[in-house]
Amino acid sequence: MTPHPPFPPPRIGAVSYLNTKPLVHGLAARGVGVRYDLPSRLADQLAAGQLDVALIPVVETFRQADYRIVSDACIGCRGPVMSVKVFFRTPPDRVTSLAIDEGSRTSAALARILLAERFGVRPRIEPLPIEAGLGDTRADAVLLIGDRALDRGTGASPAATRSFQLAWDLGDEWCRWTGLPFVFAVWAARPGVDSRATEPLLNAARDSGRANLAAIAAAEAAAHGLTVPQCLGYLRDNLHYELGPREREAISRFRELVAKMGLLGESPASPGGRLRTATAS
Repeated sequence: MTPHPPFPPPRIGAVSYLNTKPLVHGLAARGVGVRYDLPSRLADQLAAGQLDVALIPVVETFRQADYRIVSDACIGCRGPVMSVKVFFRTPPDRVTSLAIDEGSRTSAALARILLAERFGVRPRIEPLPIEAGLGDTRADAVLLIGDRALDRGTGASPAATRSFQLAWDLGDEWCRWTGLPFVFAVWAARPGVDSRATEPLLNAARDSGRANLAAIAAAEAAAHGLTVPQCLGYLRDNLHYELGPREREAISRFRELVAKMGLLGESPASPGGRLRTATAS
């Protein structure tokens, strides 16, 4: 008779972008099922109890104090990240409106912090639906994240960016401003979830992914409008996957700034709306 496993299999959610592929490499082969979605939606699903563990925007760990980071795997950068960008129609110090990618939570807060701290501006926020592109909004600045922010992505194609005079790579802007790396997303578990069996799986998946970046790039490049060398360069050189002491210092600094901006209790992707949690209406 087959013994019962010591822990029920967790419901795991991961970001549906190219940057996540190295973190989930081999999970399917280990029999681990993963639900894929946008970062903002994963955060809502974890808060609603629909997931047990998820790769969520790091800003959500500030808003949900009882979440636990359950792996030292993360999505971060130590310079240009390439897939998180703000496009400007006006100089940053003249921005009055900012359109924010529907999928974003951490990057939305980061864009607002950089504009406020460096230029003293607090623009009106409007959401940019996931199916929309740069040409679908007249906002002074537009935040795109993930696959559609890549240079050859559908959202930020050369034709679409012609009406913009400047683009920020938010990872690079943060790193040069603070001297710290930046962490966009972490694996977190909601309260009451036993993640003892999950953490080693997530760490092993990350390690396997880093060891197989060339194979991942070869498999994913065409689907994302990139050449294999471009895809490999992005995964290897622009992204950082380990939550070390400097990354934790960066998270602490980012949390201070999120609190200073008054963004702990609201979703930065909405014009001042409260963050929807499992107990909110």
